[in-house]
Amino acid sequence: MRKNRRYRFVTAFILLITGVCFFFALNIGIGSVKISLSDIAGAFSGAEMEETAGRILWDIRLPRASAVLILGGALALSGYLLQAFFHNPIAGPFVLGISSGAKMVVALVMVFLLGRGIRITSAFMILAAFTGAMISMGFVLLVSYRVTSMSMLVVSGVMIGYICSAVTELLVTFADDAQIVNLHNWSRGSFSGMTWENVKTMAAVIAITYIAAFLLSKPLSAYGLGEAYAQNMGVNIKLLRVCLVILSSILSACIVAFAGPVSFVGIATPHLMKKLFKTIEPIIMIPACFLGGSAFCLFCDLLARTLLAPTELSISTITAIFGAPVVLWAMVKHKKERAL
Repeated sequence: MRKNRRYRFVTAFILLITGVCFFFALNIGIGSVKISLSDIAGAFSGAEMEETAGRILWDIRLPRASAVLILGGALALSGYLLQAFFHNPIAGPFVLGISSGAKMVVALVMVFLLGRGIRITSAFMILAAFTGAMISMGFVLLVSYRVTSMSMLVVSGVMIGYICSAVTELLVTFADDAQIVNLHNWSRGSFSGMTWENVKTMAAVIAITYIAAFLLSKPLSAYGLGEAYAQNMGVNIKLLRVCLVILSSILSACIVAFAGPVSFVGIATPHLMKKLFKTIEPIIMIPACFLGGSAFCLFCDLLARTLLAPTELSISTITAIFGAPVVLWAMVKHKKERAL
């Protein structure tokens, strides 16, 4: 039995890593200018490329694909941590309004600071998004202590999201025409315009957050079996909850700061990984969700860029098409399990 589980885990991880590598290669090779795999391999080995193709590869596609890989994994991990925190199968940064809160504060910064010619660093954008995420998370936590129904929690999160979106729309009235265009494109969700500076910043923040989340695997496993059991095992419940809130908010903030709100990845990916691995153990699910989110977002971003080329679709449009059915399936399954 143990050998079978180990074989399943190894096979599933190999499948995920292969999927990430495959879609990463497609993302940097396919576009208005096609770059062959031999040219890509040659570029990595130091061979000379045609100037235009080289600039497209190194300055546009590689930073973008790297950002999609990092942020997609972070988004799925954020969703998993929120689902573990609330014991709720459809909790996620988008559904609970956390992404909308981050979006609201980032929009505020973009309108009132960028409009005055003040240069903003990537770290400051993450801090602004984190502040907004924590504001929304605070309201969600207040609601969660007063309601026990999963549907009411989701409805409350949606309402918080609508309030934040309304405030964001109000902020747009103070923006000039150029800012309105930028805000509109960013608010729809997009991985375009990524730079190596952005990639370095997000990689550093998310790597630290991922390691911290992975170190919580053991207490999180006990927490998943119930608070009473976790306390008997010596887990500090309050500290664990604070850590989960902070880590999930940092991950959500990174995504919103760089790519805008991206829907359904954080909810759908953990369910797909649980189905693939047939386990809920955090020590397996944390890396699995990260890899799964990376592969899922790389696939969706490839479609967003190429499906109606040269027009680029919003990434949230594609993730919703593939993620929403998974969420519906999860809701139906959860209802059947409660009925049993």
